Amino acid sequence: MNAERESIPFDVLFVGGGPASLAGAIQLMQSAAAAGVQLEAALIEKGSEIGAHGISGAVLNPAALAELIPDYREKDCPIEATVREDAMVYLTSNRHFRLPFIPRYLHNRGFHVVSLSKFTRWLGQIAEELGVNVFPGFAGSEVLFDADGRTVAGVRTGDKGLDKDGGRKGTFEAGIDLTARVTLFGEGARGSLTRDLQKRLHISEGRMPQVFETGIKEVIQLPQDHYFSRSRENCIHLMGYPLGLRTPGGGFIYEMSENRLTLGFLTALSYEDTATDLYDLFIQFKRHPFVSRLIADGKVLQQGARTVSTGGYYTMPRLLFDGGMLIGGAAGIQNTPALKGIHVSMKSGMLAAQAVVEAFAGGGFDTRKLAAYPRWMETGWIKDELYQGRNFAQALAKPPLTKLIHLGAQYVTRGRGLQDKMPLTADHRHLKPAEKPVPSAAASPTDGVLYLDKLTGVYLSKTHHREDQPSHLIIHDPDVCIRRCIPTFQAPCVRFCPGGVYELAAKEDGGPPIKLNPSNCLHCKTCEIKDPFENITWTCPEGGDGPEYTLL
Repeated sequence: MNAERESIPFDVLFVGGGPASLAGAIQLMQSAAAAGVQLEAALIEKGSEIGAHGISGAVLNPAALAELIPDYREKDCPIEATVREDAMVYLTSNRHFRLPFIPRYLHNRGFHVVSLSKFTRWLGQIAEELGVNVFPGFAGSEVLFDADGRTVAGVRTGDKGLDKDGGRKGTFEAGIDLTARVTLFGEGARGSLTRDLQKRLHISEGRMPQVFETGIKEVIQLPQDHYFSRSRENCIHLMGYPLGLRTPGGGFIYEMSENRLTLGFLTALSYEDTATDLYDLFIQFKRHPFVSRLIADGKVLQQGARTVSTGGYYTMPRLLFDGGMLIGGAAGIQNTPALKGIHVSMKSGMLAAQAVVEAFAGGGFDTRKLAAYPRWMETGWIKDELYQGRNFAQALAKPPLTKLIHLGAQYVTRGRGLQDKMPLTADHRHLKPAEKPVPSAAASPTDGVLYLDKLTGVYLSKTHHREDQPSHLIIHDPDVCIRRCIPTFQAPCVRFCPGGVYELAAKEDGGPPIKLNPSNCLHCKTCEIKDPFENITWTCPEGGDGPEYTLL
């Protein structure tokens, strides 16, 4: 029996409570007021509040923020620190070398270190003050279309109060149909609705496959006398150990306020070795002598994980379709060489919002009426940034010596390099079969304070999911696990998940070969990306579930 659903109409709907949607919503209200246009706007966010799922590096280039809110400092923007000086460090297994040359795209002096969860919460308050209807705890479950089946008409939010088998509990609440004349999708990397749009509207046709890195990040409380209190450099990027030069990735350490730092490590999901354990790499990085000295006597306050799109300009899908747009990380908008995505995500949302206001004057919201958005994307500073990194991920995927040659050529030619366009391969295609049994060796030692095991990290992320709801992680065919994945790759899901969601079940259990712990899920979506057989789909759990980040 179908649930009777309430339908609420809006003029404009933003999906996702990240920087792209929030900046877009603020710009929308500002531009509409300036143009004398009256409209009703809404924004939905799957987290329990704005910022609950916000996690990033995060060094913020204030270019877009200063355009949107020129007096952001006076409005108490939550800035943790301002970059005084950059450093780049190469790590071997037990030594470190400071690089004498820092690429221009990593010059961060004067930029801001922020907590993305705090920053988006602040933007959300401003959006609400301007009249945007902000609905946290509402997860988009389905894209709505007009009768033609091609024009986006809004989003249906997920049902609440279902039991494990999908039956209705006494607390059942049917999802709501939020209809809109135009819908802006800003779900972040690997958004589930964006994935559905790609399948239905073929918006990635002719583009290169998107590639990703998984980042694990912590905020660490330090004693009052610490490295950053004595040093000018407070923005450190690291490469090398434990990845070496073959697999792209690396670490970062940034100063924060209140004697804290933010530390993270990213691993490209193009890695080949099925024995790779992303969380163990993170702990190995932290235990390196150089890193461990910087965080000595510290205590982890919060931990989280998320994937980031790194493919760049040539992987971006079509940004525009009848009744809708893609913005921010959902569109793969990321300055990969600069390791920054917040400012370009914000700018994309702002340009999309301006195009929406212009379309109101034109009286329609098909691709012709909304065409200003991709046109402005192609003619402004955001295009300049993204285009210079158009072959960067491709170069990083090359073997070490070839990688350095391509990166050097791209640096001189501002992105073109020796070949333009360089090809990319989807991440799940890189994994190589195990040539010998993968040992179930103990992970790097942990102490529960500064070096955490996976489950303690999940605890400090404040992740929660209602236990008796349907699993939001779907293994489509367990037979693929039994007959193909486990014999060939020895269950890589138990190693690539940073939250311990996947476990090999004991043979005597007689059930599915993989035991799922959905309540541990950090919503990073690594599983959907890296599964070599594309047998896992991540869907949104009940709205409001997931991490509760406050510092990351």
